[in-house]
Amino acid sequence: MNKEKNQKLSLFTLTWPIFIEVLLYMLMGNADTLMLSQYSDNSVAAVGVANQVLNIIIVMFGFITAGTAILVAQHLGAKDKLRAMEVSAVSLAANAVFGIVVSFFIFLFSAPLLKAMGLDADLLPRAESFMKIVGGFSFIQAFIMTVGAILRSYGFTRDTMIVTITMNVLNVIGNYFVIFGPFGMPVLGESGVAMSTTISRTIGLIIIVYLLMRRIGNPFKSIKGGLFPKHHLRNLLKIGIPAAGENLSYNASQMIITMFITMIGTQALTTKVYAQNITMFIFLFSVAVSQGEQIIIGQLVGAKRYEKAFKSCLQALKISILISILMAALFSLFSRQLMGIFTNNTDIIQTGAALILLTIILEPGRAFNLIIIGSLRAAGDVKFPVYMGILSMWGVSIPIAYILGIHFDLGLIGVWIAFIADEWLRGLLMLWRWRSRIWETKSFVTSSQPA
Repeated sequence: MNKEKNQKLSLFTLTWPIFIEVLLYMLMGNADTLMLSQYSDNSVAAVGVANQVLNIIIVMFGFITAGTAILVAQHLGAKDKLRAMEVSAVSLAANAVFGIVVSFFIFLFSAPLLKAMGLDADLLPRAESFMKIVGGFSFIQAFIMTVGAILRSYGFTRDTMIVTITMNVLNVIGNYFVIFGPFGMPVLGESGVAMSTTISRTIGLIIIVYLLMRRIGNPFKSIKGGLFPKHHLRNLLKIGIPAAGENLSYNASQMIITMFITMIGTQALTTKVYAQNITMFIFLFSVAVSQGEQIIIGQLVGAKRYEKAFKSCLQALKISILISILMAALFSLFSRQLMGIFTNNTDIIQTGAALILLTIILEPGRAFNLIIIGSLRAAGDVKFPVYMGILSMWGVSIPIAYILGIHFDLGLIGVWIAFIADEWLRGLLMLWRWRSRIWETKSFVTSSQPA
């Protein structure tokens, strides 16, 4: 039975569970980093580089999930529940197949990929052991992401939050056993953390599939005669490839910049990992608001309520900028203590504190991108953010990072200045695009859908 919510969705109702979910998702990565830091700083650097590659894989899975969230939301806004279920079924099948293919590739080619990142020879075996396990089972994450996108578009953001909480708890418990070896258990280090992550994700997958069936029923029952509607896959790719392309470009540019940082040294690489693990908590509110706002914009655009969608995005942007500045200032006050959680190395703490201070300038710019890009995608305007993203990331962020960080020997400070320039340039371009209201002509939902 279809049990989706009928009540009006508000930004707060959607956002607070997403906020908790994103917070816990970040904690999952921080738990790995914090617990591994008690084992070895080199392990932190190795897993940090491996995660850079795995983040690219997650973005590739976003080819489908980004389109899923937008199309389902637009169809629900247009009161077309059958098409919403069809889109859900097509996206689940497509990402399952894609996830298995990508997982097999990562398992076979982990070492060459890590070598291409310029990883030191002594760190390579550590990173490879982690990447083979997590990457080899990454199809599990692909399925979790797709089911989560469907549930969120229907308004069931609390369900995905529950799954994330469960995975986090299981991951931390697993990490404790494989890193600290209580009761005489073997200490497995990076490979143990990878196994803990994979097992927790597997259990999370079982739970989230159960919730999907309970909340909206089996999406595959909407497919008549066993033939998947090809136009849904085309629309998923029309939205998903450009939308994921912006994220893919960002992660690829981050990989290049990480290669610059490996030229500075292992200590700089470790500092970057610690600093970014801390600063993620500054912008998580904007991430949550962006995802919640995307659902609202998708449904408003599907219902042709463009004026309300226009004002809703700008209101969400104002809230995110204010919270970002306040959070960045608060974290800066306690930056040394926060860095001290991860390491006792005074050089790492000093540099990390300076990077956190720079986030007061960085994060408002990032808020522009998170909120407005999410809203543009939800409206169906997915190509412009990609074009501007590629222009800014590769034409501004990477050159400035190299010139300031390497050529002028400013190190990580120069790299962070490059991040600031990139975020603010893209953010202001996105604001101009939203105010132009060109996105009102980009909706994928029309008065008559193909059968």
